[in-house]
Amino acid sequence: MTAGTSAPAETGTAGGERRPRRRRLLLGSATDITAILLVIVVVFSVADGGSFLTLENLSNILISASLLIVMGVGATFVLITGGVDLSVGSVLVFSGVVAGMVMRAMGGQGVGVSLVGVLVALAAGTAWGIVNGLVVTRLRVPPLIATLGSFGAAQGLAQVLSGGNDLKDIPNELVDTLGVGRLAGVPYLVLVALVIALLGGVALAVTRYGRRTYAIGSNAEAARRAGVNVDRHLLSVYALAGTLAGLAGILSYAEFGSTTLSGHATDNLNVIAAVVIGGTSLFGGVGTVFGSIIGALIPAVLSNGLVIVGLNSFWRDFAVGVVLVVAVYLDQLRRRHRAAG
Repeated sequence: MTAGTSAPAETGTAGGERRPRRRRLLLGSATDITAILLVIVVVFSVADGGSFLTLENLSNILISASLLIVMGVGATFVLITGGVDLSVGSVLVFSGVVAGMVMRAMGGQGVGVSLVGVLVALAAGTAWGIVNGLVVTRLRVPPLIATLGSFGAAQGLAQVLSGGNDLKDIPNELVDTLGVGRLAGVPYLVLVALVIALLGGVALAVTRYGRRTYAIGSNAEAARRAGVNVDRHLLSVYALAGTLAGLAGILSYAEFGSTTLSGHATDNLNVIAAVVIGGTSLFGGVGTVFGSIIGALIPAVLSNGLVIVGLNSFWRDFAVGVVLVVAVYLDQLRRRHRAAG
């Protein structure tokens, strides 16, 4: 009897374990964004490896993804807390305009002028981030509405300050370094993005600040009862996102030699798409900076590869949209699976 009853129990247990394991494997492989990126690279390499797989072209891909990576680090922190920041594109433009006006007032050239411009851009971005954080934590306005309001306000104020015209008075030193300069063959723009990503990834993964960020996104009330000052932490997270948007503003100014007032209207959506595609949950509590980097590289690789193989680059937007919807759907599946199991 013992033998007769043990066999079915073992079979049932094995079958019960295999089903969740298969499901976890399915969901994991479907959301493995790194594998998706590698598949895209392989496809373009086979289609035209002679043009796609060159150091210069790979460098171009990294350059085009750099601004998204910088802003994506801040957006990762915000989304993990369960919030959202729709203002980053406008804050980028505003920070570039303010920095450009200050540098022009100081004479427009020189290393000192360039450094002041960088600091002003960071300060302007931080100020907008603090405003967003205060509106969310003090006025209790939902992050979607608070940052949507900042999106319009920052863009409008940038237009007012500049008279609706792009500023082009940028120090040569800034262009020659952050704009087009290279260190050991690697563009400074890429190096800055990688340093920001490294610092953000370490802070999120191994510091108390990162643990509190995850805790708030998982259960803000539980984090509050555990002694976390939730409002102060949220304020700092939005300030961080604003600071990095300000940094992206001066990087963009250096790269293009202009404030490009109308060139960042969709940056907010592109940043959120990159972060969500990279595995950060829109519902909070889940995400990594590494995933956001991969998510930012996918549209850059798609755009570059489509041009190389002779297809319309507009297909990139279609592909990114499809991947974004699939990523959110699979995130919901994972959440339901965790809740059920």
